[in-house]
Formats: sequence, C-alpha cells, structure tokens
Amino acid sequence: MERRDFIKTTALLGGASTLFGPAALSGPVKTAETFWLDGPMRWAQLAFVERDPGHYDPDFWLHYFKRIHATGALLSAGGVVAFYPTQVPLHHRSDFMGNSNTLGYLVEGCKKLDMKIMLRTDPHAARQNVYEAHPDWIAVTADGQKRRHWANPDLWVTCALGPYNFEFMTQVTREIMQQFQPEGIFSNRWAGHDICYCEHCVRNFRAASGLDLPRKADKLDLTYRKWADWRMKRLRELWAVWDAEIRRQKPTARFIPNGFPDKVITGREADLFFADQQARRGLMPPWANGKGAKELRSTLGLKPLIGIFSVGIEEEFRWKDSVQSDAEIRIWVAEGTANGMRPCFVKFGADIYDKRWMEAVASLYERYYKNEPYLRNTAPMARVGVVYSEQTDRNYGGKPWQQKTGDHLDGMYHALVENRIPFDMVNDRLLTPDDLKRFKLLILPNIAALSDTQCQQLRAFVNNGGSLVATFETSLYNEEGQQRPDFGLAGLFGVSYDQKVEGPMRNSYLHLRHDARNSQSQLILKELDGTPRIINSIYKVQVKPTASFPSPITLIPTYPDLPMEDVYPRVAETDTRELYLRQVGKGRVAYIPGDLDRSFWQLMNTDHCQLLGNVIQWALDEEPVTTVSGPGVIDITVWRQANSLTVHLVNLTNPMMMKGPFRELIPVEAQVSVPVPAGTSVKGVKLLMSDGKPTYELKNGKVTVTVPRILDHEIVALDLA
Repeated sequence: MERRDFIKTTALLGGASTLFGPAALSGPVKTAETFWLDGPMRWAQLAFVERDPGHYDPDFWLHYFKRIHATGALLSAGGVVAFYPTQVPLHHRSDFMGNSNTLGYLVEGCKKLDMKIMLRTDPHAARQNVYEAHPDWIAVTADGQKRRHWANPDLWVTCALGPYNFEFMTQVTREIMQQFQPEGIFSNRWAGHDICYCEHCVRNFRAASGLDLPRKADKLDLTYRKWADWRMKRLRELWAVWDAEIRRQKPTARFIPNGFPDKVITGREADLFFADQQARRGLMPPWANGKGAKELRSTLGLKPLIGIFSVGIEEEFRWKDSVQSDAEIRIWVAEGTANGMRPCFVKFGADIYDKRWMEAVASLYERYYKNEPYLRNTAPMARVGVVYSEQTDRNYGGKPWQQKTGDHLDGMYHALVENRIPFDMVNDRLLTPDDLKRFKLLILPNIAALSDTQCQQLRAFVNNGGSLVATFETSLYNEEGQQRPDFGLAGLFGVSYDQKVEGPMRNSYLHLRHDARNSQSQLILKELDGTPRIINSIYKVQVKPTASFPSPITLIPTYPDLPMEDVYPRVAETDTRELYLRQVGKGRVAYIPGDLDRSFWQLMNTDHCQLLGNVIQWALDEEPVTTVSGPGVIDITVWRQANSLTVHLVNLTNPMMMKGPFRELIPVEAQVSVPVPAGTSVKGVKLLMSDGKPTYELKNGKVTVTVPRILDHEIVALDLA
C-alpha cells in the first residue's frame, strides 16, 4: 500500500498542570523529558485482530484520528500476535501480514499527525509451538493440567509470574522499543488468571514463604493471603523489569500495567495511567466509570489518567464486534471526563462492520478539543471525601452480615449523587494530614479493617477540625481482619461494641423524633416530616453509648409480618438510638450502627437516601462548593483550572440508569450557584458543551446560572481574573 502524506496538527500541550494530592506531592517533578506525559488529551486505541493486515484500510483510521483531534494513539504491537516483522524466536507474526509492516505504517502516520504513541502487548496466551518448546511457560491448574485457553482452545494460557513474562516478553518489549521508539508500552492481561501451579510458581512461592500453594482462592485463608502478597510483589518485580528495559531504550518512555492490584503502588509508581473501564455490564450504574476515576485519582493525584472506553457491548458473552448506543457511549464518557479522565476509545478489530458509533465519539472529541483549556484541571474542589479500603476488601468477611460488602460503598456513593453533593474518594492507606488537608468531611462506609495507625490518623483529622460519618462495623477489625474487643474509633463514636450484630431484621423501623424547637433534629429529619417512622436497615451493630446523645432517631424492634392479623408493633417505641451525633472540638462525628448505606443500595428506599444526605450535610457544616437545583439525577464535580472554575453536570436521569444501555437522552434543566473563589473575580460564564453564553447573577460572592438544557453533559465555566 502506498504511503500518503498527512497534514500535521499541533498537539495542544499547554502548561504543566499543578499537581494535587498525595501521589502527586510525592511524585517526580515535571521536566522537559517527561513533559509529553501531560500532553495528549484525547486518545484512540485500535486493538488489531490477526487478520487485520491486508483486510483493513489504515488511511481510513488516520483520517478519522485527524478529524476527531486525537492526540494519542494506543496500538497493538505484540505478545499473542506480532503486527510487525519480529525477529524474536517464538514470537508469532500475523499470518496475514505478508511482507508488510502493519504496525510500522500506522505508527508513522500517527507521528505525522503529531500524535503520541503507546504500544500494546498482550502476553496471556501462546500457540502450540511455544508449548512444545517451553512447556514450563504454560499455566497449570490445581489438578496438574496445562491450561488451555478458555475462549480459544487452540491456545495455551501462559504463566504470568515465570520466565515467559520475565524473559521472553522482555525480549519482545526490547524489540518493540528499538523498532518504534514509542512513548511507552501498555500491557493487557499481563497479571495472570487465577492461581498457577506450574513448576516455577511452586518453587518460587515455597522459597518465599516455606508453604505449598493454596488449593483454592479463599481470601480468609492465611496461605491464600500469603500467596496474594507474594503475587503482588512478583508483579511489582515484573513491572520494574519491563519499565527498566523500556527506559534503557528511551528514557522518557514508561511501562503501563493494565490493572495493577494495588492502587497505592499504582499511584506512587505510575507517571500516567490507562484505566481499562470500558463499559457497564449487568446491573451497573452509569456513574461506575466516575467511581473508578475517583478511586485512581485518590492515589495518582493529577497525574494523567486516561479512561479506555469501548464502543462495543461488554456483557458476559463478549460481542466484540458489537456497537453501543450513542446515548450509552456519551454518558459513560461524560462520567469519566467529569471525574478527571482523558477519553480513549477502543475499537476491537480495525476492519469495521458497524460505523454507527463513530459520530458519537467524533462529536464528543470535537467538543473536548474546542474546550481543552477548561479540561486541564489543576485542583479538585470537593470538600467531602469517601474512604475506600483495599485492605477491608482483602481481609474482612465470612460472617452472614459481612456479605456484599461493596454495597456499603455503592449505597453511599449513590446517595451522594442523588443528594448532589460533590465528593472525591480517599484511599484508607493515605490518611496523613497532607493527604486530607483539602477535606472537611470524611465518610467511612463500613471501613471495617483499620490499623491502629489509621485510627489515630482519623482521630487527628477530627482533632484538627474535620468531621466523620461512619457506618456499621467501621474500625471493629484491625488491618489483618482480626476483630477487636471494641471499635478502634470508639472514642470518636462515643459508643462501645456490645458483642452482637443483629439481623437480618424483618419488619423493623426507625422512629423519627421530630422537634420543631431543635435545629439539629430539623436538619437530620429534613423532608421526612410527614411520617413518624421509616424502614430500618437490614443489619445493625448493637452498641452501648459511653456519652450522652440527642435522640432524633430510635429503634422500633422487629415484629411479625405474618399472618396479617399479627402485623403490629409489640414495642411501640424504645430509647435505643440508631444514630449517634457528636460535636468533637471543631468537628462533628455521626455514627450509624446499621448498614444503612448497604440497605439503601439493595432497596433503593428514598427515605434512606434522604436520611443519609441529611446526616452528611449536618456533618459537613459549611457552605457547599456548589448548589444545583432542578429535576432529575445529576452527578456533579467541581474543578479549578489555571484561569477558570468548572462545574460538570452529568445528566443520569433515565429509566435505564440502573440497567443499561440508555436508549435515549432525556434533557433536564438546572440552576447552579457557585461561590466565587477568594482572590478572584468573574470575567464571564460559559456553557461549554452546548456552546452557550447564559445570563448570570453575581450576588453576595456567588454566581447563579440557569442552565436551560442538560442533555448528557454540560460544563458551567467561570472565567476568572
């Protein structure tokens, strides 16, 4: 195929963003050599299939990249299949490539467009000749069988922790870097699949631990925990080997691991990161993409975070040549962008069957290109932090009330979205004063496993004027998942553990003690004044108060729900509090002994949502960073840039919000009020996504803007002087 000349487009690199957050504060200072990392704002990924060479038109893709103003390309290079003339023995070259260089042509074309190049490898599978030459490179199942590939029985699954990756794929990495000099290598499915029982894993794990490999995955089994720790260390070693090889060939280049199993290490070690959160599946809310972005930003700070999204369907049976609806693509990408990710579409197979997605992606990218300075964020403005805990996920569970522990976080997350409270995520291993200094309130949705040090850090946060909201078994276990005799945060909660968890509680209620003379009760019971009771949570921890408390909410115990003639309360009212509110110095602490967050997620009860929102507003005890009124469900984030402040409004109002895909977008309107940042003045207000210049009112240090129509994503931008 004849090569064509391409008109160069200048990549808008802009100024180096001010880093913010724990990872950024401890990370490397930007230099001219690493400046490229912060450059690309819109990425395009082509994941080649073996028969693409000779069957697809590379110029079609290059023209599309130019049209959408893509500034970064992620292209398949090698591993399972090499898409260039490889010289590495056993590295399978595409059978369809002939004498051409599929990858080389596309790389050269992208460079003519001034795009930065990231090349993709996939080392998780190998062909029969690899098996015959090195059977020890192949993963082994618990019953001693070499592992056939689950989707393609002609292939074998490789061991991620042995010489296939450490030796063979290091050669492949070296060759790719030498031939193409990309900005880095992104490796897919590099971390292995389940426990491998090959000779290398057996020997290496025994040398490290003195133990035999665990026979099954059981997070509460001590041997499995040791294996999980060993695996993480082994993967970190592999990351270091590949990254060192890449930097030997090009000092500014980086290795990007897809899905490293520890976000703190990811935040510390990665200078940029690709988040492989392609689309929703099953009963997944559309805000899940924003949630993943928030979790990664909690450790990465403002290092570049690229969000890979699929234009195809990601359900269980993996129709990889499928196409999502335009509405679904737009909402998923909007959630990522609003939460600080730079979009990267991925197309599996370069030979297109269905082009319907292309206009939706082009429309999004063109608007992001036009408004790029407003997407180069310098600081998040949220004052509420929601703590998430990888160590609780790993080390807590096993009892009946400890199932579906992720529902605690999801319920709290959804309650914050519905109550329109801007927030960020906080990793529980990053709780130093520097990590937390921008937050007024931390929310702990059943963060059960906390070390003594972490508990002390949380006490220091409150002593310095911060506030806490905690639920259920928060701090009842140490970092290893061993139960304490009392909460680690008992002194803050003002209660002690009473040695029992009750539930599931059938037909139990919360008694609401309305008091028009008490402002605290009025705030806690706001919008609940039409009833004396609402449904209780499903489980609750029994506790004993160690201080005096107000009693806005108390227990109505379980009573029969059948036969109907017996459905009446045996005890009409108790003094057992179901919400504990305290003023601690300049901070406030709210402890909820029930699993109210998890119950909300499972039941979607509107009273639970209202109550959680009220408790959070009481604990925050300050003016919000923005107030948004109007109908519908709108996810809100607020950012600073060098010369502006932006409020992102993602419209989730849709009958398909909790089970995609969206069929259509249903517009809503909103009124947005934003305090003007201290030391600045407002030069103007824009609606970036609809390209509007609305009228606005500036009064008492606040800008109030009416947004007449939010379809999928609107960005209210305040230009500041």
